[in-house]
Amino acid sequence: MSRIGKAPITVPAGVTVQIAESQVSVKGPKGQLSRQFRPELTFKQEGDKITVVRQSEDRTTRSLHGLTRTLLANMIKGVSTGFERNLEIVGVGYRAAMEGKKLVMQLGYSHPVEIDPPEGTAVAVGKGNVITVSGIDKQAVGDLCAFIRDRRPPEVYKGKGVKYQGEVIRRKAGKAAGKKK
Repeated sequence: MSRIGKAPITVPAGVTVQIAESQVSVKGPKGQLSRQFRPELTFKQEGDKITVVRQSEDRTTRSLHGLTRTLLANMIKGVSTGFERNLEIVGVGYRAAMEGKKLVMQLGYSHPVEIDPPEGTAVAVGKGNVITVSGIDKQAVGDLCAFIRDRRPPEVYKGKGVKYQGEVIRRKAGKAAGKKK
């Protein structure tokens, strides 16, 4: 039995969960999310607790058990508190600014890099070139962060580029001066 899958999910106050077959809708103070789950798994709601129950013990259903429970828990957390991820821009002349809702970054290219955040996510630029991506959908926040990071990933010699906050970049040594005989 999946240890993650059998753990019950606690629904906080102010969040409503509607379960119809394998379609689950979650509504909270931050917004509303809806998702279609696989029919091999069902949801049992008792008061403020939801458990994921699998119909059979075949390999596919067992592998989906923990995933389904985590996806539902992320939906509930997203509509109640939301998700946030920070990125740092490192490098001389590298900077970011907001123009309306659009993120504009100078990353050493001949042109500025402009990113329009998708619906449901918000981008903010703080002090020290820290970009904060927030939203109610954990996957959308992570995808947008990965997309921003891909515009200029950190390089291994000087560490310049866009990196996640707290990410450790393995640095390489530069060219060693050769000895003359």
